[in-house]
Amino acid sequence: MTPGKQTLRPRGSRRFAALRHLTGLGLLLGLSLPLQAATPSDQSFRAAFDDARAKRFDEIQQVAVNGHVLEGYIEYHQLKARLPYATAAEVLSFIERHADSPLAEWMRGQAISAYGRTGRQDALLEVSDGVPAGAQRQCYYYTAQLSNDVASASQGGLKLWHVSGSQDSACDPLFSALRERGVIDDQAIWERAMLAWAAGQGGMVSYLERQLPSSWQRAIAAREQLEGNFAAITRLPTNLGHGGHAFAALSVAAMHGFVRADTEAALEAWRKVNPHMPMSDEQRHTVERDLAWYSLVRDIPNNRGWVDQRLTILDDEELFDLRMRNAVRDGDWPQVREWVLKMPDRFRNEARYQYWLGRADDSLGRPQEARAAWTRAATERNFYGFLAADRIGQAYSLNRDDQDFSDAELAEVAETPAVKRVRALMNIDEIGLARSEWFNAVTQADDADARRLAAYALQQKWYDLTVFATIRGQLWDGLSWRFPPAWQHDFQRFGADAGVDPWMLMALARRESAFNPTATSPVGARGLMQLMPGTAAQVSRGLGLPTPSNAALGDPVTNIRLGSTYIREMLDRYSGNRLAAAAAYNAGPGRVDRWLADTPGEYDRFVERIPFKETREYVKAVLAYRVIFESLAKGTSEGVKVVSDREVSQRYTTALVDRR
Repeated sequence: MTPGKQTLRPRGSRRFAALRHLTGLGLLLGLSLPLQAATPSDQSFRAAFDDARAKRFDEIQQVAVNGHVLEGYIEYHQLKARLPYATAAEVLSFIERHADSPLAEWMRGQAISAYGRTGRQDALLEVSDGVPAGAQRQCYYYTAQLSNDVASASQGGLKLWHVSGSQDSACDPLFSALRERGVIDDQAIWERAMLAWAAGQGGMVSYLERQLPSSWQRAIAAREQLEGNFAAITRLPTNLGHGGHAFAALSVAAMHGFVRADTEAALEAWRKVNPHMPMSDEQRHTVERDLAWYSLVRDIPNNRGWVDQRLTILDDEELFDLRMRNAVRDGDWPQVREWVLKMPDRFRNEARYQYWLGRADDSLGRPQEARAAWTRAATERNFYGFLAADRIGQAYSLNRDDQDFSDAELAEVAETPAVKRVRALMNIDEIGLARSEWFNAVTQADDADARRLAAYALQQKWYDLTVFATIRGQLWDGLSWRFPPAWQHDFQRFGADAGVDPWMLMALARRESAFNPTATSPVGARGLMQLMPGTAAQVSRGLGLPTPSNAALGDPVTNIRLGSTYIREMLDRYSGNRLAAAAAYNAGPGRVDRWLADTPGEYDRFVERIPFKETREYVKAVLAYRVIFESLAKGTSEGVKVVSDREVSQRYTTALVDRR
């Protein structure tokens, strides 16, 4: 039997309710409840934990483990070391006993891998709880399923097969078995070869084509003809055999390359061949979506009529968005209005689109319609909702829904096993494991318990865990938790030193790291404000400080000081303009300089025309977050502005760049 998920307060749990009743009764009567028996210290457990990780099981001092809240971590390493020989019953017993910890699913995954490698398929299926994550474990899982559910194994195996690159070697037995059963047939091999061709994986293409019989030679020759000459697609015979499947897969792959190489010529070719293409609706949609997207991104005038005709059929928000943004860039207000109104309701009703509808109506002499659109937009708590509120002179809608908990309620949270493990792991400097325990606890919590966890984390000044609780718990309106006063004194201190608004600094840090001081990005940015080591070294030299080590950038005070100075440099570069400075903080000043050379001059159109979606969303988030931080600190949004009057009146051109 697979154990069900447990929450912080398991639904229907009498033990939690009884504990709450006894705790509350004890407080009311002034009684002291009996304490648990003394358990080993966290530091004595540390040595045992190190021994377990190193598989020095004979050296573990059991007295340091027995009764400790992290005892399961020792058992995890002991059981893991016995795989694949440990029985499925032992694994399931461990999973059930640790169901409220990430240890349970980690053990399940380890068992699936170990059983899969050694062919213990019955044991693998016994410990599985549905399809596992990751291609390797999925291949083991579907290989095991071949013995009792061929249909599911075939469906899952085909999905794993249809990728452009190589799969893990664990998939080889599954793919071989599916080849023998005819599930992976010549058509599937050709389809994968075409995926590889579209992705530029020449070696994989050659490998797969060598597996095809001679009857596929016409199709292979056709692909070779298109290599480097996609326009030849208009001259290819559609009958390449194999019921049209060969030509359809080849055409999708060829159009993929053609659209990227020459979008205008690709559309011209598509008009000619589309009526004769033996394609599925899904394949045709893939090609046309690609054509529309590149036509809009590259803004090809000759493709615009076709794109406009296809947009409502393709029904894709990103395409509608691009079409509207191009019209915003051009100041073509009739087109802005037209495309917002053509959007399906699920897109059109967002604050962003209602804001631009208001701008279009206002520019077209429709003040009442403009006000109505801005009024709808102003109900939302985001950048465009705040801009719309400014347009109509309305207070910002913060839509706040915080909740206060008593000390007794938070003390209850502290006594839950998951939170006790988090604290113990922090005590032995296992921050990564502590976060995993926290994430698991929030994921398993219901709405009420997620709120308690967020409130408890804030009380403990675990700021990044507070933020995570609101994200995973979807507590979008719990603003005091989503935007905690993390290191507020330091932001105010170094903001004053650098002459930078502390709320802007906090907004940058919230967006960059969600207040995780040890955050490291894939490219190496570090700490609260995600400073690149090179940038940190440059700023330090300017301050007369030694170059900080990577570890030093994890110190909040150091990171805030350097980040405050760097954003000051960006503000100085852009005449104090926060929109351009925030964009430069994210994408680099060189790119922002180029964007200012080719942008509409108005503040809102500048933001909308930032070509990188990440930076565009970043700027909007930082300015909106800044409003929230200042409003929370003041207790009101009155007098708070998302964009200053000066930033509204400035012209967003290269004149904004101070080149001194």
